[in-house]
Amino acid sequence: MHAHARLFFGAGILTVLLLPVLAGAHGYVGNRFFPATISTDDPFAVDELAFPTVSYVRDEGKVHNLNFSTEFDKEIFPYFAIGFSAAYVYQQPDQGKTVQGWDNIELTAKYELWHDERHEWILSVGLEADVGGTGNKHIGESFTTISPVLFFGKGFGDLPEGLKFFQPLAVTGTFAQTFPFKAENANTLEWGFAVEYSLIYLQQHVKDIGLPAPFKDMIPLVEFAMETGENRDERGLTTGTINPGVVWESRQVQLGIEANIPVNSRAGVHVGVTVQAWIYIDDLFPKVFGHPVFGERR
Repeated sequence: MHAHARLFFGAGILTVLLLPVLAGAHGYVGNRFFPATISTDDPFAVDELAFPTVSYVRDEGKVHNLNFSTEFDKEIFPYFAIGFSAAYVYQQPDQGKTVQGWDNIELTAKYELWHDERHEWILSVGLEADVGGTGNKHIGESFTTISPVLFFGKGFGDLPEGLKFFQPLAVTGTFAQTFPFKAENANTLEWGFAVEYSLIYLQQHVKDIGLPAPFKDMIPLVEFAMETGENRDERGLTTGTINPGVVWESRQVQLGIEANIPVNSRAGVHVGVTVQAWIYIDDLFPKVFGHPVFGERR
């Protein structure tokens, strides 16, 4: 990693470590808490702030890629939230000129469509827009891409007592169909899911096995972030990463780290890393956040 990349990455990690560590969280269906996942989006339409998310990878072209991003979401109506995200990208090749600047702004809307508290199910729908031309011309695309999205989450706390140590398992996932506003660009199906084993759920709802801090507040997980081309030169081609990691929960902050392992050469040839902090602004500032602008959750 070159000197500038190390500086940016170190600053991101330091920011994460210095965030306030207080102690509950949101994202519940019944007894199940679903964390905000790092590589794929979670199904909840709530007030939250991701700051920062820092990722680093050295790609097959021997370019050091550092991405420093943030995301903000606000619930407007009950179960309906809008948000935006922005990322600053730093690309430094082993030889050649460094490129850096802002990527395109991404706008999102999400609605929690259905919950089943007994069986720990949630289903949501959303729309995402990568707004072309809003970033540096050397970083972001010049055209806009629209993507309708389906989100889901399922906890396995409803398994029988004989399988109680599988009850902490949960799965969340997304399916997004992209529509680029440029004829020569391929449509893609972006799909991903996260498999989680909640040590929090184990301790609180299955059996207290005496885990000490900080392990009792951790959720190990593996995420799969994939995309499959549907037409033109990309038809039938799938690429993406497998991302093992862990998140740690407190009342107002979630900290996470994942390795980013490419599934083929199209996704790169080196393992990357992502660190992330979610700040639960609804718990930090309950008078301002944690409730819709209009109406109330029932």
